Amino acid sequence: MTEPIPGGRRRVDRVLAADFLADLETLPLAEIRERRHDAEQEDADLSYIRRLLQARVDILRAEQQTRAQAAAQQAGDEAPQAVVDRLSQVLGSGERPAPYGMGRHSTVEPSRVAESRRRVEQLLADPHLSNIASLSDAELAQAVAEIAVHETRVSETRRRVQHAMTVLTAEVGRRYRDGEASVDDLLARAPGGSADAGADQG
Repeated sequence: MTEPIPGGRRRVDRVLAADFLADLETLPLAEIRERRHDAEQEDADLSYIRRLLQARVDILRAEQQTRAQAAAQQAGDEAPQAVVDRLSQVLGSGERPAPYGMGRHSTVEPSRVAESRRRVEQLLADPHLSNIASLSDAELAQAVAEIAVHETRVSETRRRVQHAMTVLTAEVGRRYRDGEASVDDLLARAPGGSADAGADQG
């Protein structure tokens, strides 16, 4: 779904192509910035896909928890909450072993929200998942495991994209430090350039 294809035309294919980070010192600064922007945008889109997958895992795990609670309540004094009633709690909870941003703060918004949703829905196009209450415990566990595999693949692709971002940012910073690029030139070209200049040097 998100793995790069050698010679492909998607943005992720370009960002993770073998020559994307080659001979950066010979490229114009504008090209370096453009490539960095492509990497940043791809990172934002992959992050969004990852969140969609995580939300579905949360829903499935909530069903597992509901079943476990029901099994533990032998006396029947308290009825377990249905997953439907807990969706807002599940999706808004934020209790995760690692942050979505993997230690990065990004101001770039996902560029293909509708497409990303369709890709995830196609990936999980299993009629059983539309009625998770009908799944056996074994099927529920299998569904969680399968989505977790897809999330791992997205995360690995995203780590590679973030590596490209780091290399490109370092090259921009090097040019400012070595005097090959000027903050004054940046301010002259870009409206609101002071913020952009700070980002480049940061």
